Amino acid sequence: MATAAAIPWRFATVVGVTPETARATTFHLRVPDRAPHLAGQHYVVRLTAADGYSASRSYSVASPPDDGDGIDLTVERLDDGEVSTFLHDSLSPGDELEVRGPIGRWFVWKGETPAVLIGGGSGLVPLMAMLRLARRTGRSDLVRLVVSVRSPADLYYAAELPGPETTVAYTRAAPPGPEATVAAAAGAAASPEAARRPVGRLTADDLAPVLLDDATVYICGSAGFADAASDLCVELGVPVERIRVERFGPSA
Repeated sequence: MATAAAIPWRFATVVGVTPETARATTFHLRVPDRAPHLAGQHYVVRLTAADGYSASRSYSVASPPDDGDGIDLTVERLDDGEVSTFLHDSLSPGDELEVRGPIGRWFVWKGETPAVLIGGGSGLVPLMAMLRLARRTGRSDLVRLVVSVRSPADLYYAAELPGPETTVAYTRAAPPGPEATVAAAAGAAASPEAARRPVGRLTADDLAPVLLDDATVYICGSAGFADAASDLCVELGVPVERIRVERFGPSA
């Protein structure tokens, strides 16, 4: 696999734009002659002004690996951001972007071994590529996904995410009705009789039912979230060498 410095810049064409939340949008890009990516990798987007000034930011790929020329990047809009505000406010189908990728070797899943995916907020993006890969290849039995999010309005991929492999932990506000319940065991369907999870931060009780034997644990989110989730996994007996963490700050 080529190093990041050896990967050339390419022009990608925007072929679609899908709002995920009030502040997050998925940009569907066509990247001719791109190298195939692995679930968990990212691309760098570079903007260059007429005077030569440029700004670049890294964004995880949300789409699963395939042999085509398309990738999906989900971007959160930050009000003081140089790149994210331009993408949200100015980009439309037919526009071109400079991109470089795929990049990343450590935080990747090839879809062949058990994986537990733990995401906080926008940290769900690279994990969604892994979940989509598992579903597309008929290997959903290999993955369990737990996502921690403030409220239903902040949940990315809300229409696609639900399934027997997934659990959502709301930290500030939960949806009403059966959607707020949690399954009694990993892989079981939620039911009205299931215990309602209290609103709050991720706990050991959320993670214990989904820790598949011999799974690699992938944790993605802010530094605080990643550290807390890692500590919970270690407390539950997951060997440190089987935990892979990707911490991020705002990609403005």
